[in-house]
Amino acid sequence: MTKHMTGGCQCGAVRYSVDVADNEAYLCHCRMCQRATGGVSIAFKNVDTAGLEWQGEPQWYDSSPIAHRPFCAKCGTPLGFGFNDSKYLDLTIGSFDDPGYFIPTSNCGIESKHAAWEDTSHLPGVKVTELDSAIGAWAKAGLKVPE
Repeated sequence: MTKHMTGGCQCGAVRYSVDVADNEAYLCHCRMCQRATGGVSIAFKNVDTAGLEWQGEPQWYDSSPIAHRPFCAKCGTPLGFGFNDSKYLDLTIGSFDDPGYFIPTSNCGIESKHAAWEDTSHLPGVKVTELDSAIGAWAKAGLKVPE
């Protein structure tokens, strides 16, 4: 059963709506994705572009001779990855309005996987809303810390 979902970039200039077949997603660890996103991995949901609608067109970066990546030209948010001439696109999980819906079911690009980043549950953690520096910066701007 498909679920209709929405998402978009950080600034809101690019939004999308899409029908997803299930809640399964994957993590890509390849060097191209690491460089494109600045992270050690990126979570993706593969979708059929027939069920994808953009509100505000993304820019497309030809990241290799075989693939391209949509992103927001205004704020830089990476929105996905797709092979040229494919009817499918991998949307970044973090760009969905409800990223918690998805569960990781596989890894890709494991030749570049960084083992030290696999399980960070043992590390201490802090909420952004508890960081004095963030709270102070947002207060100085006359705002509260966003989600």
